[in-house]
Amino acid sequence: MSLVEFKKKRRPFSNLITSEFFDMEDFFDNRFWNKDLMSTDFWNGRKGEPALNIKEADDHFEIDLAAPGFSKKDFDVTVEDGYLKIKAEKTFSEEEKEEEYTRKEFSYNAFERSLLLPENVREEEVKAKYNNGILSFKLTKKEEVKKMKPKKIEIA
Repeated sequence: MSLVEFKKKRRPFSNLITSEFFDMEDFFDNRFWNKDLMSTDFWNGRKGEPALNIKEADDHFEIDLAAPGFSKKDFDVTVEDGYLKIKAEKTFSEEEKEEEYTRKEFSYNAFERSLLLPENVREEEVKAKYNNGILSFKLTKKEEVKKMKPKKIEIA
């Protein structure tokens, strides 16, 4: 085994932070750190809405919605006016009282999503299940009317 000399990598702006030219207040007032920017679509996310995957097969659609921490009773799922509406709400509170202190913990989680269903979905056959933090839907497609082959019409 041989020893190899270790050369420390230089970081391009590492000395700037410790220099007198670096203004710490200006750095944190920078637009990148602005909370309004972080709450917009700049981050390409939908704030407060769980992610979902949609897959299409020949005879049905599958939708998986990530909603960890909820239980089946926390969901309210309806099909109405061509929309699949998913609402969930969960509250938690705990209080511990001792002689010298009182500890209270609480949390509240909620979301709501509405998905426009394609016209070829059988709304009366939508099925849902919740397992390991994933709310899954199976939407059966209607059988499409087969197109007739063109027929030549003779003119009399």
